Amino acid sequence: MDNSQQRGRGAVPAPRGNGRSQARRAELIEAGRKLFAHTSYDALSMDDIARQAGVAKGLVYYYFTNKRGYYLAIIEDAVAELVERADSSAGLPPVERVQRTIEGYLRYAQHNQAAYRTIVTGGVGHDTEVLAIRDQVRERLLAAIAEGAWGREEIPPLARAALVGWLSSVEGVTLDWLGRQELSREVVRELLVRTLRGTVEVIMEFEPELPEPPVGV
Repeated sequence: MDNSQQRGRGAVPAPRGNGRSQARRAELIEAGRKLFAHTSYDALSMDDIARQAGVAKGLVYYYFTNKRGYYLAIIEDAVAELVERADSSAGLPPVERVQRTIEGYLRYAQHNQAAYRTIVTGGVGHDTEVLAIRDQVRERLLAAIAEGAWGREEIPPLARAALVGWLSSVEGVTLDWLGRQELSREVVRELLVRTLRGTVEVIMEFEPELPEPPVGV
C-alpha cells in the first residue's frame, strides 16, 4: 500500500518556513479544491494530484504527508473561509448580522459547491474527521445566530436544539437549491430568514427568560 492510500490522523500543520513556503502550500490547496471539485477522492492518486498541480509528488508529501492529509487540509481551508464569512458580520446591528450571515453562507455554497457538499454530507464515506470539521462550522453559525437574536452565544438547551434543527433544514434547503437551481439566492435567503423568525418565536414561547430578540430577527 503506497502512501497515497494510507489514512492519516488528519491534515498536518503547515511546515514552518518563509512566506514563499506558505504561499506554495496555499497554491497546492487551491489546486486541490479545484481538483476534488470534479473528481472523487478514491479516483485520484498522488501521481494524479502532483501532475494536475504541476509539482513533484514529493512536494505534496512534504506539506501534507499523504493524500488523506491533503484532502483534510483542503476541507479545513474551505471551512475556514465559511466561518470567516459568518464572523465577518460581527459588530453589525443584530438583524443585519443575521441576514449577512445567511447571505454569506448561501454565497459560499453557491460558489464552492463541491466543498460545501463535502462539508455538510460528511466527506468520504461519512468521514468522522470531516464530520468533526462540519460540527465546527455549525458551532460558529449557531453562535452568530444566537448573538444576533439574543446578544449572547450561550443559550438554554432547548433554544440550542431548536436552532440546530433550523440549521439542519438550512443545509437541506441549500443542497436542494444547488441541485435544482430553480430559485434565486435572494429568494432562498428570505425563506431561511423567515423560517428562522418562526423558530425564534417558538423558542421564546418555551424560554421567556431570554431577552426579547430585535424586531426582524
